[in-house]
Amino acid sequence: MATYVLVHGAAADAWYWGPLAAELRGRGHEVVAPDLPCEDESAGLAEYADAVVEAVGDRRELVVVAHSFGGFTGPLVCDRLPVDLLVMLQAQIPAPGESPGQWWDATGYGPARQEADRRRGVPEGAEEDPLSLLLHDTPPALAAELLSGHQRAQAATPFGAPWPLDAWPEVPTRALLATGDRFFPAEFMRRVTAERLGIRSDEMPGDHLPMLGHPKELAERLEAYRTTL
Repeated sequence: MATYVLVHGAAADAWYWGPLAAELRGRGHEVVAPDLPCEDESAGLAEYADAVVEAVGDRRELVVVAHSFGGFTGPLVCDRLPVDLLVMLQAQIPAPGESPGQWWDATGYGPARQEADRRRGVPEGAEEDPLSLLLHDTPPALAAELLSGHQRAQAATPFGAPWPLDAWPEVPTRALLATGDRFFPAEFMRRVTAERLGIRSDEMPGDHLPMLGHPKELAERLEAYRTTL
């Protein structure tokens, strides 16, 4: 039995991991999915990692799954706990010394996103609805529940300090992207993954939250990673 440690992204809570957690528990595994202190202006990335480490406790056989902005926290957890596998799920990949606030320009996100939007026919400068941008492949009831009850204010504090590790932790790492994500377009994610981790991304269907739209397939992907270590 493994312990899956699920690290959520910005401006949200851990609720959105629910369908995936159910799939993993149904396969006999333990799941830890803590809420991060994203509304706390005194909390930075160290405190985010503290929240995860405290929730894990003395559990072992750890598989850390970091999603979106959770990509800055997941490797910090791996630097502090004996993690067997890190999966970067549609996650931001940090570089040593780079703050989360610098990540956008450093990776070329703006031009990449503009080009992806242009190809989809989105007018330049248009503000896209979250249902279209983030949740177009999520079951409508789950999308509505997320937007109505599980969005949180996101403090600016963790975006201002440099990512503290000198190098990527020595933990087997996989990158899994959702090909339908409009917020982090697939072509952009493939490039950043190759440049920063030197690995090729694996791909599955889904929008920015594939754990809601494709929990069974995501569980199967994670289990395949784990069992082939």
